[in-house]
Amino acid sequence: MQKFWKRISSIGVAAALCVGMAQSIPSSVLAADGTPLFTSECEDLTLEHDAQVATDVYGTQYPGYTGDGFVWVTSAGTMSFTVDAPETGMYRLMTRCIMYLGSTSNDIREAQVTVTRSDESKSTKTVKIAHTDDWNDFNWGDLKLTKGENTITFGGGWGYCLYDNMTLAKTPKPEYSNATDTPVDPNATKEAHALMSYLKSVYGSHIISGQQEIYGGGHDNNSELEFDYIKEKTGKLPAIRGFDFMNYNPLYGWDDGTSERAIAWAKDRNGIVTASWHINVPIDFDNYTLGDIVDWKKCTYQNYQKSNSTFNTANAIKEGTKEYEYFQEAMKDLAEQLQKLQDANVPIIFRPLHEAQGNEGNYSDGTSWFWWGDRGAEVYKELWKLLYTTLTEEYGLHNIIWEYNSYNYANSDTWYPGDDYVDIVAYDKYNCENNRDDGLSPGTPNLSAISPIFNYLYELTNGKKMVAMAENDSIPSEENMVIENAGWLYFCPWYGDHLMSSQYNDSEDLKKMYTSDYCITLDELPADLYSNADVPVVTTTTVSTIATTDVTSETTVSETVTSSETVTSSDVTATTTTTKTDTTASAPETDTTTTTTTGITTTTTTTGSTEEPAPGDTLYGDVNLDGRIELVDAVILNKKVADVVTLGDAASKNADCNADGEVNGSDAITLLKFLVQIVDTLPYTEG
Repeated sequence: MQKFWKRISSIGVAAALCVGMAQSIPSSVLAADGTPLFTSECEDLTLEHDAQVATDVYGTQYPGYTGDGFVWVTSAGTMSFTVDAPETGMYRLMTRCIMYLGSTSNDIREAQVTVTRSDESKSTKTVKIAHTDDWNDFNWGDLKLTKGENTITFGGGWGYCLYDNMTLAKTPKPEYSNATDTPVDPNATKEAHALMSYLKSVYGSHIISGQQEIYGGGHDNNSELEFDYIKEKTGKLPAIRGFDFMNYNPLYGWDDGTSERAIAWAKDRNGIVTASWHINVPIDFDNYTLGDIVDWKKCTYQNYQKSNSTFNTANAIKEGTKEYEYFQEAMKDLAEQLQKLQDANVPIIFRPLHEAQGNEGNYSDGTSWFWWGDRGAEVYKELWKLLYTTLTEEYGLHNIIWEYNSYNYANSDTWYPGDDYVDIVAYDKYNCENNRDDGLSPGTPNLSAISPIFNYLYELTNGKKMVAMAENDSIPSEENMVIENAGWLYFCPWYGDHLMSSQYNDSEDLKKMYTSDYCITLDELPADLYSNADVPVVTTTTVSTIATTDVTSETTVSETVTSSETVTSSDVTATTTTTKTDTTASAPETDTTTTTTTGITTTTTTTGSTEEPAPGDTLYGDVNLDGRIELVDAVILNKKVADVVTLGDAASKNADCNADGEVNGSDAITLLKFLVQIVDTLPYTEG
């Protein structure tokens, strides 16, 4: 009941976040009513410093500009204008421009945009403008304006750009319903489906609370420090717990209990599991022999430029290289741990190879944070795909929801592995020290919802993927998320001071978020979180030789029947192709079951026990007497109701799912409800 009232009380927030995006052309520069708030030729703005109106640059022509010319900024030149904002909110600045230096999109210059608001607050941010050969529309991102007069100044920085015209408009609001809740893995487990379905159900109307634990034996073997702190300050616990599989590796690998804690969080606490993978490589890889133990102090997950590692990431995707073989061993160690979760029916939001672009790693010689990004975007994408296919196809791991960690740099889109390999797009927010957009001093909590970054990630996949804040320092405020229309799926502060220092999170702000109607905490997750997937099940079943103890002894005619039938309930559709041979009662009894599960498609061949169960061993729902309750039992029960087969005494007892002494259509419906978890136990009696 608590959750019901919570959802009702959040209708206002949901409505504020879920207004549809304008679809007129160009949608990115239109106000909510379909018209720009402000447009101008750049030469008509207020120009300062070295900004000058021109029609050529040192004799080089740039045809196609509008108006009398363009504004040429060689270094510190700026353009400014004042606009009367009708309401406090987010507004998008677009300019038609050319960054003429360089020759490829990897050649980048910096510029700045400053907003002086009507409430006298002020913010400045830096943008990256990539080289283009022709005029193009450049998005400066979304700026928070307050109701009344706001002055916007842009340009400057590390200039050398040409500006033709500009447009300011209300930022289009995300259409959260466009996001998919279907995992990219076609063989995803029902628990992964259930979790994706739940995430989609709250996306854009709530934010799910999360917290990263420290890895290994940190905090003097106390992995609960952050969680005890949250409980003390808020009376609540986060719904999501973050883990790290870094210590399971081919080098110094040791079992720090991560997998067991993850399973306990999901199974004992009904929580959601997410994890990263700071996988290490030997620094002296040239002299490393596969299988050697290497002290952790001689390992690294940093890029080769900083660590001086001789590990060449470009070789990790090339069969026959030592790097490739090492990465194979690393994936094997990882798969062993993920298999534990899959065996326990625990799905995981997995964020491997994260922050790959790092400090804008646009170059093949690398400026990324980590080794997996230090050879550039193309190598990284192939590494991601290798990890995906190895875990899913070679190791059969289908409990994974794949989360990709992106940035919003000038060409971050070139790092995206593709919609077929990503379920959720995420960003790691650390902006208390740098890149503030709230106008406040560094070293204090930053409650901004960073909607420009949210909108960039939303548009990266055209809204098809949910967008999460996988790591953060300060937790954005609910007010800012609503005003800025940034419906982050979840937040997850990093461990230690990032959560517990007042520099990053004020304890009163933390309590306000955790106790708000907008934030979902551990106690507010649905009890059927991992069993409430609305997943269509398509089953192809071959039943050969139904056990003769299930067929009346009077059957003496051998017959072969081939049929195509459909068994339907509100939740399950089963398409069945059946070959049935009814033999004499004295014929050998075979009933073996082989089940192959491939996502929403299950292929089952049924052959069962040769013996009747002992008296009193009734297993309601197990119509074919194979010791399991599966969709094939529902198929056979429906065939019994349709008088296609006759059941023996033991099968009839198991088929009586309502325990009323009869086997009829009501039992068939009850069994289907049990299989899709509408009812929890068998036998089941209404009322």
